[in-house]
Amino acid sequence: NIVEERMVLWVVGIGLGDETDITVKGLEAVKSAHKVYLEHYTSVIGAPKERLEAFYGKEVLLADREVVETEADETFIEPARTESIVLLVVGDPFGATTHTDLVLRAKQKEVEVRVVHNASIMNAVAACGLQLYNFGVTVSIVFFTDTWRPDSFYEKIQQNRKLGLHTLCLLDIKMKEQSIENLCRGRKIYEPPRFMTVNQCIEQLLEIEDKRKEQAYTPETVAIGVARVGRDDQLIVAAPMREL
Repeated sequence: NIVEERMVLWVVGIGLGDETDITVKGLEAVKSAHKVYLEHYTSVIGAPKERLEAFYGKEVLLADREVVETEADETFIEPARTESIVLLVVGDPFGATTHTDLVLRAKQKEVEVRVVHNASIMNAVAACGLQLYNFGVTVSIVFFTDTWRPDSFYEKIQQNRKLGLHTLCLLDIKMKEQSIENLCRGRKIYEPPRFMTVNQCIEQLLEIEDKRKEQAYTPETVAIGVARVGRDDQLIVAAPMREL
């Protein structure tokens, strides 16, 4: 009985769409919790915090990168020794290594953890028509900067294509990030949120192909861009990379 489990750290996946995508089990955990947090930097849900609060009937506290990565012990783990704490995660709880690390740390401290799974982009990407069985290694594409243009994804895409497999590229988002200058000066000033578009991703992929010239892909290679999967306004477009 969820209501009777008063000393638990719940990690609850809330899906991809909006506040109504939470499962019945997840909603019961939220309603019985002492505190509810929403992890707010590895992904974002298609509904504002206020709509979540209205639907769940609970106050929802935003947990940014600093809270999840450096203040997890005092925010989630230790309080869960005496009360029910819920961390809401967009998609599935184990879609990001950050959440796996949190669960492991809690278990090491002998705090009970319960996980409620949900849909994530790792399986919902099949909405584009490709079979999940035919996907290879997933890669992350980060925003390039003037001094940092990583291309570690290139070999993985190349290897996937040699094996006849698709590659899921997860595009970068920046939530509550500091500029290098503000970080160095210790100023708590944050940049506006940024979300990489399919167009930006393709530009970066083609830039690296132009540099490496190993034909892991070409401007004529067909790619599929998916945006806002799971929401009412989701968009799926297939075209040669040069057109995306």
